[in-house]
Amino acid sequence: MRELRYDTVLFDLDHTLLDSDASHAAAFDATMSSIGIDDPSSVFEVFDRINQALWRRVERHELSPNEVKALRFRQFLDEMGLDGDPTEMGAVFVDGLTQNGELYPGAQELVEQLAGLVALGMVTNGIGRVQRDRLARLGIADCFHAVIISGEVGTNKPGAEIFDLTFEALGIAERSRAVMIGDNLGSDIQGGINAGIETIWFNPTGSVNSTGIQPTHEVTTLDELPSLLA
Repeated sequence: MRELRYDTVLFDLDHTLLDSDASHAAAFDATMSSIGIDDPSSVFEVFDRINQALWRRVERHELSPNEVKALRFRQFLDEMGLDGDPTEMGAVFVDGLTQNGELYPGAQELVEQLAGLVALGMVTNGIGRVQRDRLARLGIADCFHAVIISGEVGTNKPGAEIFDLTFEALGIAERSRAVMIGDNLGSDIQGGINAGIETIWFNPTGSVNSTGIQPTHEVTTLDELPSLLA
């Protein structure tokens, strides 16, 4: 990789480096099995809707990630008219999240290469144990000079404060050569904008951006990042 245009590169984890869909599907299957649901696919749409709505509330600073753990299953049980312990289900789901899901092709090589060239940070909305155990299992934890997880620090993207904490942890005072890379316009890209840094929207599905949030750059594959960063 040639000399880089950025000194500081920040990554999101879910759906940016990690195949979170596979992780969530396996975790949900295990959780449904724990309450005797033999066909998890038949009820996944209900859970996914509830889960996504709660994470949007996290982005609006209405909930903490740790509150989501059991609340998503409490709401799911209520809506489906099922019996179960939402706290226990939340624990099974967390275990499933940590144990399942792989990095997207090229992700490990990319972060390993960048680790020797820039101040490399991760800024992720999530539960501390889930994200740290995932990074350790996937073998990339040591690539990041700082990992800031909303569930540990009490603030989340798209707020600027979580980025302030990241730059502080990295020991970086100057942000003019910093960039945030993520898949979510509302949290990753808006968060980078709020922090006053450039952004790269990772958009592998080619989704149309109708949000009004404008990233500095857009890529559809991780393979595009080295030439864009250089």
